[in-house]
Amino acid sequence: MARTLLLVVLLIALLIEVALTGGAFFAPSFTLAQFGVKYGPETRFLTYILGWLLCFVSLAALVALVQVAQRQRGYAAWCYVLGMWWVGIGIGIYLAFGKPDNLLLDSVKGLLIVVLTWRCQASRVMLRRY
Repeated sequence: MARTLLLVVLLIALLIEVALTGGAFFAPSFTLAQFGVKYGPETRFLTYILGWLLCFVSLAALVALVQVAQRQRGYAAWCYVLGMWWVGIGIGIYLAFGKPDNLLLDSVKGLLIVVLTWRCQASRVMLRRY
């Protein structure tokens, strides 16, 4: 059950990241407007860098999703890194900019990934003992 939920959360997270990545590259003014930033010559470089960062996070989420789906051994490291990444981003944006929507979206998503990964590992250890 925990593995299925982990796959669902990772898939949703991947879809969100891919949408943000596409927005950063193909609709930069719309994407920055969602964050309250005006698109212009000063923010063009920022949008480009943000797009590549989001592309990297999307790739990491894809690797984690594939590893969980294939029951590979290294899935937990990817999931813990992604989960803590999103928890940190959510808390950081909330503390720096006071946006609770990011706190809920990113931190809850990351916390779910960390807890579900922990549950998957705990169930595997229990199965090996008996």
